[in-house]
Amino acid sequence: MSQQTTIIGQEVKTYQQLLAGKMSDTAQHFEVLNPCSEEVIAMAPRCSTEEAHLAVQEAKAAQTSWGLLPAVERAEYLKKMAQIIRENRIMLAETLAAEQAKVLSLAQVEIDVTAVYYDYYAGLARSYEGEIIQSDRPGEQMMLHKLPIGIAVGICPWNFPFFVMARKIAPSLLTGNACIVKLSRETPMVCLEFAQLIENIGLPKGILSILSGFGSEVGQVLCEHPDVGIISLTGSVGAGQQVMEAASKNITKVSLELGGKAPAIVCKDADLDLAVKAIIDSRVIYSGQVCNCAERVYVEEEVYDAFMAKLVPAMKAVRVGDALSDEKADMSAQISKKQLENIDAMVKRAVEQGGEILCGGQPHPDFDKGYYYQPTLITNVAQDSEIIQEETFGPVLPVMKVSSFDQALDFANDSEYGLTSSIFTNDINKVLRATKELRFGETYVNREHFEAIQGFHSGFRKSGIGGADGKHGLEEYLQTKVMYIQQN
Repeated sequence: MSQQTTIIGQEVKTYQQLLAGKMSDTAQHFEVLNPCSEEVIAMAPRCSTEEAHLAVQEAKAAQTSWGLLPAVERAEYLKKMAQIIRENRIMLAETLAAEQAKVLSLAQVEIDVTAVYYDYYAGLARSYEGEIIQSDRPGEQMMLHKLPIGIAVGICPWNFPFFVMARKIAPSLLTGNACIVKLSRETPMVCLEFAQLIENIGLPKGILSILSGFGSEVGQVLCEHPDVGIISLTGSVGAGQQVMEAASKNITKVSLELGGKAPAIVCKDADLDLAVKAIIDSRVIYSGQVCNCAERVYVEEEVYDAFMAKLVPAMKAVRVGDALSDEKADMSAQISKKQLENIDAMVKRAVEQGGEILCGGQPHPDFDKGYYYQPTLITNVAQDSEIIQEETFGPVLPVMKVSSFDQALDFANDSEYGLTSSIFTNDINKVLRATKELRFGETYVNREHFEAIQGFHSGFRKSGIGGADGKHGLEEYLQTKVMYIQQN
């Protein structure tokens, strides 16, 4: 297996985008920064509205023939993508770490899991199926078919850009749709590297476009286009609302994975060492910028002091460093100056409202450059406070003492969000109650927050509509048709 060397450290690279299957130049570009150094490391294409319309036009022309291919033939392209990723895994991981400030070890995990993801969906080619339904009429056959929707638009986030792009591409292509991906402005580089690598794998013209640009331009065109069959967005609640509004013009199907404010419940019978490690891991992964991060902790009062005695030193021990050069770093910089400022402002407001900082609480003083924030613990906060109710999306963890498991469940459910949650207990009855009473799409028991590709990643309430991964994620890209065939 060959390994390509990284582009990082060389002169600023100007990228092309994949438009209807071919790498293409654009008239305008925008800067991509390294969040650790604040240096410009690339110029990314700014897709025009005309190019977005062309991508849809070419996708529409190509999709019918693509949808008529056997799924196993479409799956072969996904296998090629997986192989290309593995052959270039080092370069892709280093590119991701540089543009995103994701520690290199986690960046490598994202690249490697993405290859597995393409292979996983290729393996479902013979698995999804329709039904034969019993008819009430003599001599009639009722057959339920699963058909492609047509054109799938995927709008990707900046926190897991490479993996989430696969979440859009793999199921949509396998099920016979054409796919148009719109990349995040903050992290387009690794996806554009991939686009260049797969340009010549033989996909029919128009079946796949990977576009880079601004949401108000290319994203708006794609979401309002009458020929688009489904829009899949991973992003903020605000972005989801904008997509729904744009999609409403044509009643286009949407699948949305939005924000989260994941609670972690620590019961009085929990293994505290396990809980501390899992919660810390679930808070500082990618510097707290993950939708299923543990965002708030509820601890039963009987073990609160013992738990905090372990949690505080564990959070203080989290190592912060440059994503590429510090191999021992647990976390790195935030994605942008704006993100850093938002986190700091939220923490300051929490302190003004009576919150007590146990560690951290400010931009990291050890770095002259970059958007670093200290791993932070805060207590003495109220259930109705902003720091408990609103998504922080940074390495800040508020902790509350609760009087009972019942109160922990009530507080956990007291949220506009409903993506992920966790519970730490050795009581099977509490686990069974959490199964029915925690109103979240995912609940992790005695482990960190991190989903599996064969599961179903979905949220309740404002955390989203629909979902991704596994066989149920595949269903998002299919529409149902029933045939009534009367025998003469």
